[in-house]
Amino acid sequence: MQLSPYLMFHGQCEEAFTFYEKCGVGKIDGMLKHAGTPAEEHVAPEWRDKIMHARLLVGDDVLMASDSPPEYQKKQQGFSVSLQLKDVAESERIFNALSEGGNVTMPFGETFWSPGFGMCTDKFGIPWMVNCERPH
Repeated sequence: MQLSPYLMFHGQCEEAFTFYEKCGVGKIDGMLKHAGTPAEEHVAPEWRDKIMHARLLVGDDVLMASDSPPEYQKKQQGFSVSLQLKDVAESERIFNALSEGGNVTMPFGETFWSPGFGMCTDKFGIPWMVNCERPH
C-alpha cells in the first residue's frame, strides 16, 4: 500500500510542478492536459490546456495533482506536504527554494527533534514542512 497526497490547483498545476522539480523536490513523471482526452468535453474551452493529472516522483513516493475547474475550487487547508531528508544543507536549500515568493511560517533552523526544520506556504498556496532527520 502507498499513500500519495493529491493536490488541487487553481489553474497553476503545470507551473507548480515545474517549480517543485526545479526546487529539487522530485522529478515530473507525467502531466496530462484535458485537451485530447475524453474529459475535454467536460471542461470549458479555456480550461482544456489545464492539467487533468500530474505525477511527481519524490524518492520512493509520489505527489499527484491536477487543476480544479473554477466551479470546484476550494481553499486548501488542514494539511502540509512534509519532506523528510537526511542532509541539513539539502533540507535548507529545498526549504529556501520552496519558500521563494511564498510565506515562511517557521524559519528553517534547529529544533529539539531536528538539526533543521522549517514551515512555509509556497507561492501556489501549498503548505510545506521540511524536516532533516536527526542522526541516530
